[in-house]
Order: sequence, then C-alpha cells, then structure tokens
Amino acid sequence: MSYEKLDTLWPQLHSLIKLSELGSFTAAAVQLGVSKGTVSLRIAELERAAGVALVRRTTRSVRLTEAGEKLVETTRTSFQAIEQGFGNISDAAGPPRGLVRVTAPVALGRQQLVPRLPAFLEAYPEVRIELELSDSFASLAREGFDLAVRHASAAPDTHIAWTLCRTQAVLVASRTYLRKSGTPQTPAELAGHNCLHYFRRGEQPSWSFVPTRGASSRQSVGIRGSFAANNSEALRDAALNHLGIALVPDFTAQADLASGKLVRVLPGWRAAGAFGDFIFAIRPYGPFVPRAVRSFVDYLRQAMKDGFTVGS
Repeated sequence: MSYEKLDTLWPQLHSLIKLSELGSFTAAAVQLGVSKGTVSLRIAELERAAGVALVRRTTRSVRLTEAGEKLVETTRTSFQAIEQGFGNISDAAGPPRGLVRVTAPVALGRQQLVPRLPAFLEAYPEVRIELELSDSFASLAREGFDLAVRHASAAPDTHIAWTLCRTQAVLVASRTYLRKSGTPQTPAELAGHNCLHYFRRGEQPSWSFVPTRGASSRQSVGIRGSFAANNSEALRDAALNHLGIALVPDFTAQADLASGKLVRVLPGWRAAGAFGDFIFAIRPYGPFVPRAVRSFVDYLRQAMKDGFTVGS
C-alpha cells in the first residue's frame, strides 16, 4: 500500500481501534461523535484497502479477526499518544467544555446527583451532562460512558476511581407498622417480621449484621417478606406505606428519617454486605482525563464529602 493511500485512512484506523475497545458499532459511534453507519462504512473502506476481513459480525456481537487484532495492536499506542497530546493541549485552552456521559443507580442519581447538577452546570456553562439512570451495571468502555457513580465496598482495580463519601445500609420502618407488629430488639427477631428486601436473582434472602459497639460476632438471619424489588426507592416507598421493615442505603432513607416519616430499626446493629460502604466515581482506565470529567468529579467530591446523615 502506498503512503498516499495510507494517508487517507487515519479515521478508518481510529474507528477500528474504538470498535475493538468498545465491542459495538453503536458505542464506537457515540464515542467518535459520528453515526453508526459512518463507522460501518469506515471499517468497510479499511477492509477494502487492506484486502482482508478485519471484523467478524454476528447477530449478537462484533469481534475482530486475527488480522484486525494485529492491526489494532500495532497502531493503538500511536493513536493513544496522539489523543493524549492533543487532549492536553486543547483541554488546557479555556474553561472545561464538552459532553460528560454519566451512569448511576436510579435512587442515587435521582436523590443525590440530579439536585446537585444545576449548581455545577451554572458554574461550568460549556459542559453538558448526559445522565443515564439504571440499577444494572454497565460496561463503561463498551457503552461509551465517561463516568459511573456507584456504591461499592471496593473500587475496581481495572478502572480509575475517586472516593466521594462513605455510605451504609439502614433498617427502616414506619411508626404505624412498628405499633402494629412490634419493634425488633435483636436481628433474630426480624424472622418474625415482613422484611422488604432488595431482590438479587439466584440469592436466598438473608440479612447479616454486626454490632456497632462491643465484640459480638456477626449475626445472619433468613428473612421473608411480601415484597422485594431491585430498586431501593421502591422498598422505601413500601415502608412508608406501612408494609414492613426495609433495608435500604442511607441516601435513599435520609430525607424520610429526617422528617420522622420513617424511623431506624436496630440502630445498635450495622448491616453487613447488603450494599457498598463507599460511593465511588469510576472511569475507564486511560492516560488522559478530560477537564470536564475531572471538574465534575471534583465538584461531586466536595458536594458529597459529608455523606448522608441518618441519625441513630
């Protein structure tokens, strides 16, 4: 292949690299800022120029051929260096700008992120936020997200992670339910209550607790309840309607505990293993973090540093 011909194929090579990283024409198109059809056309042009198939397409997935993998392996480092160098220069000129695509759990996003967005967007008028709320974990690189805000016990080793604050799970119920059914004094007594639990497919419902003081060992109890959901807001609302005792993250119950609509149950015990212990901002690993992303993370770290007060 002549140099002149190769010189026209840089966008096509870049598209192939992004396709290999993201595993999807749609995700590659989002990250490149072009249509899905444009990415497909670029790959076809590159295959015609190379004279060999570079991508293997099926109804369910997109994978590179051996030739495609070799081509990506030999060119990726150069494109990453170009991206980083250009990004460093352009990002340093003027205020933070551009689109930041964020994913977060529904309850955390609705209650803790959305109320904080106006102040950030007012401070950084050239930044745009695209927020996708879902309780399903997304592959950040494959789906083109710049950032995920998640509660977890530890940050993944394969990603860049910033700790935003600590969090905990709390048992809550309405006063009406507790007057009718009694207030449990020990974790074991939960077995006799209607327990509203977070549904995880394939898991037997049980809760574990450790005392907040003293040296007592961890206690686990099998629980039963008339309602389960994979969304903590739904569990909180069921508790507000006097259905039973719910185990939810503190950020979901914070406002209703403060207003007295809900009360803590077993405040001398800490739930273990139900949800994460920290709120993290997580980003796919890469040598360059855009200023818009860094500014948003710095803002969240400051805004959420005190965590969520839920009382005793």
